[in-house]
Amino acid sequence: MRPIQIKQKSAAELFVKWDDGHESVYTLQYLREECPCASCKGETVLLHSYAPVKLPVMTPGKYELKNVQQVGNYAIQVFWGDGHQTGIYSWEYLRALCPCEECEQERSSSS
Repeated sequence: MRPIQIKQKSAAELFVKWDDGHESVYTLQYLREECPCASCKGETVLLHSYAPVKLPVMTPGKYELKNVQQVGNYAIQVFWGDGHQTGIYSWEYLRALCPCEECEQERSSSS
């Protein structure tokens, strides 16, 4: 599945329309909190897991969307107001994050 439209719906939301007709609306705070980069989610190198360092201070612009760019034919890169830009959201990851009721129910029934 691939998005056919991505646009900022409001100052706090991103809208994605998928090629199967599904529509997702993500709050920018939710997208930032789910950033998949190693700095935000941690990483595993040679079977050793490294947890991310949680910063105790709220950074200005953390949830402000500056830009979204497509990465190849598989993902988007999101540029945030605080300068963070290393998260690459694959189509699969972005769709798995969909917060709509239908997707929430599907996730809970498959677990």
